[in-house]
Amino acid sequence: RREQTRLKASVVEEDTEEWQKDPHFTGLERVGGVDLSYIKGDESRACASLVVLSFPALEVLYQDCRMVAVTAPYVAGFLAFREVPVLVEAVQRLQQEEPQLQPQVLLVDGNGLLHPRGFGTACHLGVLTDLPCIGVAKNLLHVDGVVRDELHREQVRSLQRPGETFPLTGASGKVLAMVSCHFHNNSSRPLYVSVGHRVSLGTAVRLVRACCRFRIPEPIRQVRPQRGLSA
Repeated sequence: RREQTRLKASVVEEDTEEWQKDPHFTGLERVGGVDLSYIKGDESRACASLVVLSFPALEVLYQDCRMVAVTAPYVAGFLAFREVPVLVEAVQRLQQEEPQLQPQVLLVDGNGLLHPRGFGTACHLGVLTDLPCIGVAKNLLHVDGVVRDELHREQVRSLQRPGETFPLTGASGKVLAMVSCHFHNNSSRPLYVSVGHRVSLGTAVRLVRACCRFRIPEPIRQVRPQRGLSA
């Protein structure tokens, strides 16, 4: 908890890059995605994946998937301490081997500020790499009084047009994430987009939308095939 509190003090919830302030993201050329996929029946081994796509074409420029040992135990609310170290290594490896392909922003399969202590995996990875990071979660994390109750389900059903969203507001009054079901027309399942580091929530939502060909944004979808290891 002390380490999370210390690192959280470095989180920047605002846009820091010029491309983020442009309606068309002019200047953004590389978008990354990261994920950790576990071997079925063996929680001590996983595949740490990093991809970098061109933007706006969303073509794969770089892929790295390596089997790693995961030694830290899983503790609810502290998943980042188990997963982020190997993801940081993947980013550092790219910076050393192909520095010209370093992503200008990372999409993380998980949460950012939508976390019991406001410091999820996307925040943790962003602070340690000093890269803009966005959390993109497929499931709702119950924090700050937020639950998947009938009111929440009704709000999800009310989204009718592509790009429509609604704010996920906690009991504290803080907007924790934005919810959308229609980044892709054929899906009615929600995504929960939250700030990780060095990006505003509005920009995070716009970028996730721009990276979607299907329900899941391409930088995350391109690392997800590695989940076949646990299928």
